[in-house]
Amino acid sequence: MAFKLNKTIYRIIIIVTFVGVNAFILSGIGSAWVFLNTGADRTSMLHLEVPMDEVYRPSIEWTDLENPGRPIEEQTLGEITSDYFNAWHVRNIAFKKNDYYGIEDFYTDSARVRLYDNIDLNLKNNNWYKRTTLSHKGAIDFYSTDGTMVVFKDYNVEEYQETYVGEELILAEKDTTSYHVMMLLEDGFWRIRHLQEIENNIDTTKIADRDIAAKIEKINELKGINYYPKDSPWDTFGKRFNDTIIAQDFTIIKKMGLNSIRIFVQYEDFGKSMVDYKKIAALKKVLDIAEQQHLDVLITLFDFYGDYDVSNWTLTHRHAEAIVNAVKDHPALLGWDLKNEPDLDFESRGRLRVLGWLEQMIANIKKWDRNHPVTIGWSSPEAAVELADQVDFVSYHYYKEASKFKVAHHKLAKAVPSKPKLLQEYGVSSYKGLWNLYSGANEEGQLHYYEEMQAILYQEKIPFMFWTLYDFEKVPSAVAGSLPWKSKKQHFFGCLDSLGNPKPSFKVLSNLK
Repeated sequence: MAFKLNKTIYRIIIIVTFVGVNAFILSGIGSAWVFLNTGADRTSMLHLEVPMDEVYRPSIEWTDLENPGRPIEEQTLGEITSDYFNAWHVRNIAFKKNDYYGIEDFYTDSARVRLYDNIDLNLKNNNWYKRTTLSHKGAIDFYSTDGTMVVFKDYNVEEYQETYVGEELILAEKDTTSYHVMMLLEDGFWRIRHLQEIENNIDTTKIADRDIAAKIEKINELKGINYYPKDSPWDTFGKRFNDTIIAQDFTIIKKMGLNSIRIFVQYEDFGKSMVDYKKIAALKKVLDIAEQQHLDVLITLFDFYGDYDVSNWTLTHRHAEAIVNAVKDHPALLGWDLKNEPDLDFESRGRLRVLGWLEQMIANIKKWDRNHPVTIGWSSPEAAVELADQVDFVSYHYYKEASKFKVAHHKLAKAVPSKPKLLQEYGVSSYKGLWNLYSGANEEGQLHYYEEMQAILYQEKIPFMFWTLYDFEKVPSAVAGSLPWKSKKQHFFGCLDSLGNPKPSFKVLSNLK
């Protein structure tokens, strides 16, 4: 009996094993079939955790594609470009983490040696680097007849690097370097065989002067407002976008005697580096409505963005480039405000890191749009001295007592005498409730604040944009947090209440000289 039982168990084990092995084989064949029919994913095969478009997108311009070998096909050029950028990206990661991981996928055996040596030296000295390249300019020297080797120059590569010892940032620097590059096709992928620095190819072509004098002069005449629709504050271009409501609001603004508005473009809302064409269409619609009312528009970019990390610079550059190029010729556009209150990020992100990002963005936008001025919306007059020599006009915000404003403005004017200075945000909340019983202003207090401020602004001929048109029923927690004693006052900065009725301050803000 025991013998028969053991024999039965053996048979069951054999059958189960047979079924399991065959299931495994069939599963493998199925996976291979899916792989072969969908195409290999380079980001997974080559140790890239996310698609390149989401992590690293420098610009490249191929200026010379003729060569002594065979003509280079458009698809092949795209593959070379993609794998070349992959190589740069992995190299940047390697120097950041001091890790060999991924290098063998993008560099041939001989090309890896120097990278490994550099990493070993960094580990020995406790150094590491955050690096990125911002723009490339390629020219093909040779593409072999068998299609397995390409040689090219990469001229005037804009590179930015932060050097760390331990966790301390000790140096941030920008450089321009040119390279002689050889890449080989191995296992279906282009790998760098040779990357050697060469003399830069300096472009001596004179770039046309920026034609912005008239628009800079216009800054001194601004009487404007920061604008959000009352039912979608901090979300102008979201799901509740309504051009009819915006047109009605712009009519009110024009009747108030104002001549300009400031609007906000949020980085994530507009698609990060892959800008959503529907958002661009909505932005153009807002500009069209402003033009109909003869209102000039100052566009603030990168609202709710606070990263600034060198690794992500190319993504923010592609974002700004897409938006700037899309609307730079619109007649309603007054200028570009790069970032709202970036000095508030100094403590958490590091002052040098924030300023480095801003400096490069200034240079880029001036390159992409040579006809409109550039500014930065600093949170205070004291902060507005930062990068004042690089912007076209100085912008600052003021939310302190009206009685102290003139002294603060004069101090800034003395520090930066040669450029227009725009009071880009100011105002006071009319909230006087449970969470603010013993401080702040009610609607009458708001009126007195504006009476005092407007008198100073007209007397001193200071251009301004006040905050804001409406009281808001809902304010996102990202703006002022969720604590009511901090967030509640953000609901009541308008000169119209949440139903659209004028508050006492509406009259003084409308009686513009």
